[in-house]
Formats: sequence, C-alpha cells, structure tokens
Amino acid sequence: MDLIAADSKQMVRALPQVVPGAACFRCDVCCRFPEVDSFLRPYFTDHEITQAVAHGLPPASFPNKSGSQINLVKSSDGEGYLCPAFDAQSGRCGIYEQRPLDCQLYPLALMWDESGQDVLLGWDTKCPFMRDEPSRSVRICAEQVEQWLRSEAIIEQLVAHPRLIGRFQDDVIVLSKLPHLTTRLTQQRTDPRLRPLTPADAPAFAAAVERAHVLAADRPAAFAFPYHYMWTSVLSYWWMELNGTWFLFAQSPDGWFMPLPPLGPGSLDQAVDQAFTLMQRWNGSSPVSRIEHVMDSQKSNIRVEGIQFRSKEGDYLYSAAALATLTGDSYKSHRALCNRAAREQAILIEPYRASDQVDCEGLYRRWAAQKRQDNLDQLGTLLLEDAEPAHRLVFQEHDRIAVSGTVFRVNNELVAYTFGYALTPRTWCVLLEVADRSIPGLAQWVFRETCRTASAHGAVSINTMDDAGLPGLRAAKLAYHPTTVLTTWIATRTTT
Repeated sequence: MDLIAADSKQMVRALPQVVPGAACFRCDVCCRFPEVDSFLRPYFTDHEITQAVAHGLPPASFPNKSGSQINLVKSSDGEGYLCPAFDAQSGRCGIYEQRPLDCQLYPLALMWDESGQDVLLGWDTKCPFMRDEPSRSVRICAEQVEQWLRSEAIIEQLVAHPRLIGRFQDDVIVLSKLPHLTTRLTQQRTDPRLRPLTPADAPAFAAAVERAHVLAADRPAAFAFPYHYMWTSVLSYWWMELNGTWFLFAQSPDGWFMPLPPLGPGSLDQAVDQAFTLMQRWNGSSPVSRIEHVMDSQKSNIRVEGIQFRSKEGDYLYSAAALATLTGDSYKSHRALCNRAAREQAILIEPYRASDQVDCEGLYRRWAAQKRQDNLDQLGTLLLEDAEPAHRLVFQEHDRIAVSGTVFRVNNELVAYTFGYALTPRTWCVLLEVADRSIPGLAQWVFRETCRTASAHGAVSINTMDDAGLPGLRAAKLAYHPTTVLTTWIATRTTT
C-alpha cells in the first residue's frame, strides 16, 4: 500500500459519522437507484477498487480499474437498480469496513457549484435523516469533515480522482465553500495555455471567425461572441490559440467540451485531432468530450480517425421582409394577434438603458413563473433556471459585447424586452426576447417590431437560434414558416 493510500485509510476511519447505524438500516434510499447509469452511483478510486474486489465484489463491477463509478445490478424485485455490494434483505453493505470515500462522506457531499467554478460541501436532503434543517450536530460534523478535507493526503486523493467531486444538485444544501480544494483541482485540470473568456476577447474571437471562412449567410448563431459569453454565467469558458487557430472550451461539472469547432485558417482535420487530444487528456475516460455546432461544410472536411457525428437542433432562419409584414394567409393568426395588441395596448418602444435592468429582471421572473404554469417538463424547467443569470449578464454587459437591446412599456410598466446582434451584415440574430404572457398578442407584436427594425437596417434574414429540443418552442418557431432550419452536428471521437 502506498503512503497516500495508507494515510487516507487511517483518516477515513476517523471520519465522523452523523447518521446512526439504526437509521441507515431502516432507510429505503441509500444504495438504490432508479436508473442503471445514475450519476449518483458511488465512485471508487483504484485503491478502493482493489480493496472491494479483494472482499468479494466481481471485478466486472468496475469498468475502469484506475477509478470509476460502480456498475449497478438489477433489483431482484424488478424495481430499479442496486449497488452490487448492497444486500437488500438485510439492508447492509457487504464491504462496509472497506466502503469508498464517496460512501463514507454521505450524507455530506462534495460537489461543484452551478457554474463549475467552486467546490462546495453540502448535506443531501435525499437522506431521510437529513430532511429537516441541519441540526447543531450536523453542523459540527460538517466542520470536522471540512478540517479533515484539508489533509494533504486527502487532497492528493481528490486531485488524482476529480470525479469524487460531483456535479451540482439543487437538493443538496450548501454548508461551505472549499477554496483550497477549488484551487488544487483547478490547477490539476487546467492547461496553463487556457485563458478565461472575457468581453475583451470579442475582437480576437471575431478575427478568428473571419480567418476560418465561416462568414456565410447560413452560419449558425454560435459563431458569434455574445452567444457564448452570455453562458459564462452558468459555465466556465476558456480559450487558447495554437498556431493561429482559436480553440474555445467550456468547462462543466462533468468535464470539458468545445461549444464550436476550432477557428483558424489551417487544416480543420489537424485542429480537430488536437482538440480531442486535449479534451481527452483533461477529461480522462469521461464521455463528455465533444465538439458542438459543426457546420455541414465543416463536417465534410473532417476525416479524423474515430470521429462520429450526430445531428443537433439547428437554427431557424426566416425572411426578414416576410416577418416584418406578416402578409398572406399563412400569417393570418399572427397578424390578428399583433392587431389585438396594438388595439388594446398603448405600447411605448425605447432603447435599453442600464437603468432598465431591475425592471427587466423582474419581468423575467414574472415571465418564467407564467411559463411554469404551462406544466413544463424537467428540461424546460432547468433551461429557465439557467437562462436567468444569462439574461442578467446580457443586461449588464450588452454594450461591451455588441448586443443591442430594446424595451417595451405599457402604462409605464416594462412588459417586454428584446436583445440581438448582427450575425452577418445581412442577418440579425434574436438573442433574447421576453414578453409578458398575460397580454394577448404582445409577444407576436414585439417579434414583428424586432423584424421590422432589423429589415429597415438592411437585414435580409432573421436567425432565432435553435429550439433547445423543446416541442412547444419548436412548434412556435415552425409556425412562422422558416426559410430553412440549419443542420449542425456534434462530433465525438471513439477511444480505444
């Protein structure tokens, strides 16, 4: 046994346990999972795998002997899946004395925050014992664990196995940030050539797009700086430049990926191969490595061995003139709604100002609450939650990232806003658009006004981005009769 493993084992034995054993034996939550690939499966380090196999677990329970989550088995009653170390009849763990650190910590949990930037210590409300407000004993235990996590041996174990830090869960109550772990894990995972994406990088991004010759009228909205910068409120974005090629990476709690292909004048094959080499070095065996928003014209030029493609939701393109006038029977219902809004409301249009931010944030919350009343599915709900900080960032930084905003008022109350940018000299991209859903026809009227303004400034096409896989949004976009829906691809590479 190496020194780190020995020190870790000794300290794990001293790890305080806050939940009584009797409570664990009555529990019907732990060690049981609804899906075979549940992200909550315990993670075992290489040493813990060796110990578990030595105490009777099949080697096939672990897909990667250097460290992995355990493979679950089907429950005998057909309801869900179990950890193979768990005996459902006795309610006991067959390797309890050798259980992994991941299990020993529970119901405390290590996880990244929502942005993937800070390591947090929290308590999991899925544990029946922990569903009430944390007691004094829980907080004392958490303080002891926090001190325990400062051990150099444990830090090195976490650095060697960063997947012990889980992704953010909104039902885990945050107790404290762990900056010492954040620093060490970030240093471990980050290439020193990477730079965080900031508004000051917008000109370099635009120059890279120009060098990559992707300025056609049908390029996706993702080939513009604002599209990515707004999501730095949710994910960490980083970039590096190698031999004149721009590489944009996003860091999620699950690992690193590229939100668009490398941008440069050279061989796309060589750049893509280099990008996957980097991501697989940073991500290890995680399947998260991918390149999104690959255009059709780029796909045909990528011949790297092992590359596979799957289609992604594409951007919707429309005739600016058609949407500015809404002429013809195909737009009859949209025209009627616009006429109703104009007839019933005195709508004032103004350019967005910094003083409008508070009102815009209030409108977003009101609009999101209205959307939730439509019985949104889980994906739609998560997108609403992620979008709020993204909208807020656009409100704050619109000038610095070349985004234009307009607000709409009725009786001095802000009832709608729209933000967009010139994707090409003849294509206007609608980045954000929110309208109070309690006012009939307002959303349609605002969209028409956006298209009228864009058309008056020379836009021939309107890009409203993709539908995020939401059926309701897809139906709404199709109802405006797009001239085309762009085809984009996600590239992955098989590993041996």
